[in-house]
Amino acid sequence: MLRKLKPIYVQQLLQEKGMWLFSPSDFQRTFGVSLWATQGFIKDHSHDLFLKVRNGLYALRSDLPQEEAIANRLYAPSYISFEYAMSRYGIIPESVYAVTSATTRITREFIVNNKSFTYSRIKKQAYRGYKIEKIGGVTALIAEPEKAFADYLYFVDLKRKPLNERLDVRKLEKKAIIEYARLFGRASLAKLVKEII
Repeated sequence: MLRKLKPIYVQQLLQEKGMWLFSPSDFQRTFGVSLWATQGFIKDHSHDLFLKVRNGLYALRSDLPQEEAIANRLYAPSYISFEYAMSRYGIIPESVYAVTSATTRITREFIVNNKSFTYSRIKKQAYRGYKIEKIGGVTALIAEPEKAFADYLYFVDLKRKPLNERLDVRKLEKKAIIEYARLFGRASLAKLVKEII
């Protein structure tokens, strides 16, 4: 069965199906081949056709997905938040070079194609306030502006992130920020939010 798979055919079918990121089991189902054939084909073409995003997750080198889509699949459950989302919403003026996400799992960092993807652990009860957004033809989970800000302030309150002095919160709904901050159950965070907004 392995000989029947041609790189051009594989690339075209993955593109047609919009499979920008896939696992070996996704590949196996799509092409109807054995696990052995799947592993062999991916290994043989990992230098020219595929990019290993992490163990068990691959992308087409010729058609890399948006970094937001990679962020969500790289370490799940997660949604894009903190500085990356705040930069997109204009809450901070700086460009951000790492894709920052919130997760309920342990804090981690991955480097994919020279890009940093960081995941910071938040409490399960605070894991909400995100939306599905279409970015470059793929869907990604990203925090609402107020939730990205509340997530960020949670880590400022924990002294794990410095407070950015150039925050622009004029367009944010203050009531929503307060509600999201309450999810963390920290009186010191509620106090910090009120001081800033």
